[in-house]
Amino acid sequence: MAAFTAKDVAALREKTGCGMMDCKKALAEADGNMDAAIDYLREKGLAAATKKAGRIAAEGVAFACTNDSNNVGVAIEVNAETDFVAKNADFQAFVKTCADTVMANNPADVDALLASTAVGTEMTVDALLKEKILTIGENIKIRRFQRYEGTVVSYIHGGGRIGVLVKFETAPEVAAKEGFQEYAKNIAMQIAAIAPAYLDESSVPADVVEHEKKILTEQVIESGKPANIAEKIVVGRMGKFFKEVCLVDQAYVKDSDLSVKQYTENVAKELGGEIKIVAFVRFEKGEGLEKREDNFADEVANMIK
Repeated sequence: MAAFTAKDVAALREKTGCGMMDCKKALAEADGNMDAAIDYLREKGLAAATKKAGRIAAEGVAFACTNDSNNVGVAIEVNAETDFVAKNADFQAFVKTCADTVMANNPADVDALLASTAVGTEMTVDALLKEKILTIGENIKIRRFQRYEGTVVSYIHGGGRIGVLVKFETAPEVAAKEGFQEYAKNIAMQIAAIAPAYLDESSVPADVVEHEKKILTEQVIESGKPANIAEKIVVGRMGKFFKEVCLVDQAYVKDSDLSVKQYTENVAKELGGEIKIVAFVRFEKGEGLEKREDNFADEVANMIK
């Protein structure tokens, strides 16, 4: 058997943009030789997008959708190199196909999604992705996704700049009411606008809480307050911290006199049932990615050459 490791497969995939199984087969055929494996993929026509695969893809869309029954939902981010391509109908159709495939197949991660057969086609998502790279002419990457089952609502802000998916726990008869749909959409919009980091206090990791307490304690002590007073001040400031980072503790954007939790309780009472926000995800396109900086003068000079 050819001598190569999982790291070699990952490295070949990074260099060529080809699928994991294609890279594994190429290394096997090339007896573990990286250069020979690249040649093998090129010969097979699988590495036609090699040069594009190394280019920065930090534009694209953050997309979210649910099925017709609103009991399965998906949020997904697919990146491209330019905002222009993100508005391309063919690119947008590809993103929707990816979301539908996640919805239908429930893949564990992006690699599993790439290996899945794309909904409505006989191709894998990976093969379809490579086809889009070739036809559209830009590097395209499926970055991340989240899938929820249950009572779900989706929201897209700014034409795909932000995608939000929220999962609720409530009775079917409550979820079917128009008032619930309005409430759920308002919660999704709150998440898009305010970007909470966590659902509630219990969701905040212990190390994050301790780190915040340490910083606040040092700030209070440095201000000259005695230790016994400092402790009480820190408790109060931690309450403010939770109101900033936890969705249910945040002030509701459409009525700042209410917290999101209070707004939820009021709607639940009006609809004659109970409502609980269970989970949410907020994807913002290009978040945390390196952005390409274009120099227009250099671009024109290169075109003239």
